[in-house]
Amino acid sequence: MFGLGVWELFLILLIVLVMFGAGRLPQLGAGIGKGIKNFKKSLKGEDEIDITPTDKEKIGRP
Repeated sequence: MFGLGVWELFLILLIVLVMFGAGRLPQLGAGIGKGIKNFKKSLKGEDEIDITPTDKEKIGRP
């Protein structure tokens, strides 16, 4: 995993725990998870609002 060993990962986790506290870690994890989910969704190119005209709208125009 990126050339990091067990002790390096433990040290990073300890530093994050000291910086944010144990109470904020679930909120931090949820925020990172939502960010990754939105990033993957944006890569797929799915638009939330589709404004392309339907066939019925095209027929009504001259």
